[in-house]
Amino acid sequence: MSDKLSPSAQKVQAALESHGVACRVIEMKETTRSAQEAAEAVGCQVGQIAKSLVFVGKQSNQPILVIASGPNRVNEKAVSRIIAEPLKMAKADFVREHTGFAIGGVPPTGHLNPLRTFIDEDLLKFDVIWAAAGTPNAVFKLKPDELKKITSGEVISVK
Repeated sequence: MSDKLSPSAQKVQAALESHGVACRVIEMKETTRSAQEAAEAVGCQVGQIAKSLVFVGKQSNQPILVIASGPNRVNEKAVSRIIAEPLKMAKADFVREHTGFAIGGVPPTGHLNPLRTFIDEDLLKFDVIWAAAGTPNAVFKLKPDELKKITSGEVISVK
């Protein structure tokens, strides 16, 4: 861990502070790119990892952020029913264009533009969860209620 954060991690830290939550971004030597790697790096269950996945509405071309519990696979059809249009996984350049972050480090907050956000109900089972913080090595710990606060996300079943 380093005291000085990379520019991407600093953006996430600033976003967290702007939401009034006392979360601290940490950068680790280990990669936290996958949910499994992140869980091993911070010493938690894979289910406690809040992975930020960006999808795109096929008709609207609008980004949709789904924050899923580590082991869960997002049921795109279920989310499509909620947003009333089919969706597909966003490509890397679309993710960077709309969030300002690269795949593997997309945080739940601090994006270039606000994203319509859905939160996996399974994350609410935990007292503490961990999320990416702008790079493949940066994470932060938070409570599920803080995740709802910083994202204004709608809690749904993503499975």
